[in-house]
Amino acid sequence: MQACEDILRDMDFTFFATGEYGMTMAEALPLIGNDHFLFLDVRAREEVDHLQFPFAKHIPLNEIPDRLDEIPRDKFIIPFCATAFRAAMCYLYLLSKGYEEVKGLTSGTDAMAASLKPGPLAKIVA
Repeated sequence: MQACEDILRDMDFTFFATGEYGMTMAEALPLIGNDHFLFLDVRAREEVDHLQFPFAKHIPLNEIPDRLDEIPRDKFIIPFCATAFRAAMCYLYLLSKGYEEVKGLTSGTDAMAASLKPGPLAKIVA
């Protein structure tokens, strides 16, 4: 297991320039419904009460340490939130706990909701 400090040390200019830490909504959309990918909604319960994504597993960021056993290690985890900040924190935490396939969604839930309008959603469902 890699310590947080070591992961942070690896986050140099090249790391951010290549974008290896995250994926865009355009990259994520085709993955909805693929069993190997788990969309992890790390927003607060109050946020989810107003906007839900039924294809995602919801675990608020502050509950992740106590509910880590609910996040499978054999899947590619895509944490997301309203602004991508909490998703980035979850990304770092999961890497520090030995998860190997993790990328945070670089856009927030507004972009996700907009991407799931009937036109784009029809391409996924088809």
